[in-house]
Amino acid sequence: MKKSYNIEVDCAACANKMEAAACKTEGVKACTVNFMMQKMIVEFEDGADRDSVMKNVRSNCRKVERDAEVFI
Repeated sequence: MKKSYNIEVDCAACANKMEAAACKTEGVKACTVNFMMQKMIVEFEDGADRDSVMKNVRSNCRKVERDAEVFI
């Protein structure tokens, strides 16, 4: 299942860091961050709890970019 989330990030390099962090999160099959659209598209692994996974994605993204935001 894929879902789109609004994000707030200041630069394309930061968006790339967020994408890499999100892709490494358990329960995420694939992730794409579009800096220009300020969107993150996450594809979840089968059976993953979407809300729990997104809390971890948000946490991992803030580790690499403190002021970035993922709106769940």
